[in-house]
Amino acid sequence: MSYLIGVRCYSPVSEMRQAAGALLRARALRNVLGSRFPASRSLSQLSPGTASSHNYVIVGAGSAGCVLASRLTEDPLRTALLLEAGPKDTLLGSKRLMWKIHMPAALTYNLCDEKYNWYYHTRPQKHMDNRVMYWPRGRVWGGSSSLNAMVYIRGHAEDYNRWSREGAVGWDYEHCLPYFKKAQTHELGPDQYRGGNGPLYVSRGKTNNPLHHAFLEAAQQAGYPFTDDMNGYQQEGFGWMDMTVHKGQRWSTASAYLRPAISRPNLSITEKTIVTKILFQGTKAIGVEYMENGQSKKAFASQEVILSGGAINSPQLLMLSGIGNADDLKKLGIPVVSHLPGVGQNLRDHLEVYVQQKCTKPITLYNAQKPINMVKIGLEWLWKFTGEGATAHLESGGFIRSQAGVPHPDIQFHFLPSQVIDHGRVPSTMEAYQVHVGPVRSTSVGWLKLKTTNPNDHPIIEPNYMSTERDIWEFRQCVKLTREIFAQKAFEKFCGPEIQPGNHVQSDKEIDAFIRQKADSAYHPSCTCKMGQPADSTAVVDPQTKVIGVENLRVVDASIMPSVVSGNLNAPTIMIAEKAADIIKGLPPLHERNVPVYRPKTLETQR
Repeated sequence: MSYLIGVRCYSPVSEMRQAAGALLRARALRNVLGSRFPASRSLSQLSPGTASSHNYVIVGAGSAGCVLASRLTEDPLRTALLLEAGPKDTLLGSKRLMWKIHMPAALTYNLCDEKYNWYYHTRPQKHMDNRVMYWPRGRVWGGSSSLNAMVYIRGHAEDYNRWSREGAVGWDYEHCLPYFKKAQTHELGPDQYRGGNGPLYVSRGKTNNPLHHAFLEAAQQAGYPFTDDMNGYQQEGFGWMDMTVHKGQRWSTASAYLRPAISRPNLSITEKTIVTKILFQGTKAIGVEYMENGQSKKAFASQEVILSGGAINSPQLLMLSGIGNADDLKKLGIPVVSHLPGVGQNLRDHLEVYVQQKCTKPITLYNAQKPINMVKIGLEWLWKFTGEGATAHLESGGFIRSQAGVPHPDIQFHFLPSQVIDHGRVPSTMEAYQVHVGPVRSTSVGWLKLKTTNPNDHPIIEPNYMSTERDIWEFRQCVKLTREIFAQKAFEKFCGPEIQPGNHVQSDKEIDAFIRQKADSAYHPSCTCKMGQPADSTAVVDPQTKVIGVENLRVVDASIMPSVVSGNLNAPTIMIAEKAADIIKGLPPLHERNVPVYRPKTLETQR
């Protein structure tokens, strides 16, 4: 079909005139009546069924898109259309009927289900025994915040100061912290680091499993500090994890931001719509073309088109629309709107491995995963949103430095009182506990490119995992330091034989082979539309989130990170969208000066 083959610079004629005329009539009627007339809804009646017009067209109802849709329509005179490729996250308005999304403990169901998941795969990884790696990404209202493990981690203050040095001026920690706080309501109450009045509810685990306590005690016995808030003053150390769980339910951005805004007459939301290209008039973005129910439609933006599809979909749509490396686009027959070679480059991700230990006592989640117990847990959750179904069970974790001289933590731990096999697609086989451990600032850098001009075809994804000696060394450290923690006295009464890697894996060569065979993505792709200065040939957006070289087009999602943060990506992505919303609305940036951040007394030791 012609609409799938490349992109053309679109010159709006009759459809644009009709849409613009309808918008003017709507505004005139609003002024006459003195009412706040919902222009976007009126246009669905006044303009042809295949075109509509709005102030903003937002592509992707994920972690960033839901935030933008909510914040940009707080002004009832601004209209927005939010386009989502996946379905709603409720059925007949009920969360209970969509328990696979909203029950925190059910998270692995959707990691294995293409209904709510893009189900991406990488190219064979030559540094990892040519394995093809599985990359689940959310395709549903809430995006990956409706699929993830609900871990709320902001990263380290120095991540954002590094962004500023890398060209993202105005995105240092003092300018980002206020937006983390603006988004958040923490159950422990507000303080210098936590928010107390935002839509995103954050809580701590409630299971009180003795294995979590053993893990935190063992880490201290190994010489690491306890931190009471790894998102606050001190990231370094081990402690209780924050989670986006509220009253026993997953608290995605769809729950936090989108649902409270659904009733606004100036917000239109779609589902199951695939955006095929951005429409341009010269180098000015004027709207998008998309498929809905097998029909090609257009949506025009009088102010801006905003891409929030994530680190894979946003660069893919830019390239399909003629923005990217000109040589690559010409090979596919895509007319070039703007030569921007950084699109799809600079791909970063976190890789992690599971170190697993058999447990000698029946206190893991093994029994909970037996069919009869799963039914009981599910019924309790459906009835009261309580019990073992009301948590993702990743309730403790930590951050440490891999060696002396490292200024802030570069290894992350998530502890789980259970055994996970193949992304949860294979049932647990025994009483066991594990730690998910991996470097958080890997030096391997990858890329993604278009495979074809068909928007439905997944792009070629090349993360280039484990391609540097530094990454190989850091993973050895991850295994060695985890084993040291598991060997502490606090685990004596629980500790059975090591399952993975296994006692036969001891030498560096054996550990390296284990990593190549067993490490997997932590599901944190980012940085493929890097934010930077226009003079930087690798930058895609400027610090105002505007796409360089064109007009009226922004990208707001994890793809614009200049470099990956030291931790999970959901909280930083929400922060990015909160901050970008203020930029788009022309508001002065929030700023908190002289916020204290922990630094080790000495860097001469590893702990």
